[in-house]
Amino acid sequence: MFLRNAWYAGAWGHEVEGDKLLPRKLLGDAVVFYRKSDGSAAVLRDRCSHRFAPLSIGRKEGDCVRCMYHGLVFDADGVCVEEPGKSRPSPNLDIRAYPVVERWKLIWVWMGDPALADPDLVPDCHFQDDPAWASIPAYIHYDADYRLILDNLMDFSHLTFVHENTLGGSATIAATRPKIEQTDGGVRITRWYPGEPEIAPYLRGVETFQGPIDRWNIYELQIAGNVFLMDSGSAPAGTGAPEGVRVPQAMQFRATQIVTPEDEHHSHFFWTYAHNFDISNADLTRKLAARLTTGFQEDKDMIEAQQKVIDEYGEDGMGYIFADNGLALFRRLLRARIDAEQGQAPKLAAAG
Repeated sequence: MFLRNAWYAGAWGHEVEGDKLLPRKLLGDAVVFYRKSDGSAAVLRDRCSHRFAPLSIGRKEGDCVRCMYHGLVFDADGVCVEEPGKSRPSPNLDIRAYPVVERWKLIWVWMGDPALADPDLVPDCHFQDDPAWASIPAYIHYDADYRLILDNLMDFSHLTFVHENTLGGSATIAATRPKIEQTDGGVRITRWYPGEPEIAPYLRGVETFQGPIDRWNIYELQIAGNVFLMDSGSAPAGTGAPEGVRVPQAMQFRATQIVTPEDEHHSHFFWTYAHNFDISNADLTRKLAARLTTGFQEDKDMIEAQQKVIDEYGEDGMGYIFADNGLALFRRLLRARIDAEQGQAPKLAAAG
């Protein structure tokens, strides 16, 4: 079950170039991305209305797409504008066109009621398009339910174990009780690890200072679009980071991780990991992205293994521990939003 009235990340802008037709499935809907002659993005249902041939194996012609089965042509609004052999197309041939906004290097698609598609509701992911920060747009495909990925993002205690030699590196992370807050749009979690003896493994060799650190992860997962935004970093211990002081040596990051369901059992994962130090050093940016990719592959391996067990046995009897408080709250809020959208009574289950 999905929340449909929201902007979802559908593709990175660089994935849709020239005359390319990009097929993708979002929330169970097969869609096709392309660019019009003015460079703006368009998204149509990837299905010709005549015999349901995919438009993504068709041909872009100006602002339109031609189905290469029987030649029908559709414009960016989904209107059939040409039927070979007729002066005007037959009735009832129009297809669905989706509202689109391109912002923060992403092409966002509104998957619900088009009348509710307010561009002002596009999530603020400006750090991945801010010249004061450096990052590389990246993508991972998951063979897993999107909610399992969101669970992973809401419970950083796993960094101690899944990412022992990459993103984690400290037993303190699993033992720390975070501050959990419900926001207007989702859930915010604050985690501080003061006085850690050394920097995390993925930053070794690129650190800007030596010695003990104060480390933080402050992140919010927004229900609309499943957008995860994180302020994280490491500063020399005792220099005031918990009080909001960021000394020049501090290594600061702004992570964006967005989970768009493909269908009930597969997901798209769009991410960047922006840094605001040594931003002209492209090699550093690539090195950080590669190390993060290694960590995210560890998540992917674990979550897809979890999905296989759930596919075989279901979720009945799944236990909960104190580290699940954030993810359980998010699941309740997500389920309530979906139920409200569908006009159903709210569910009372702890984790949706």
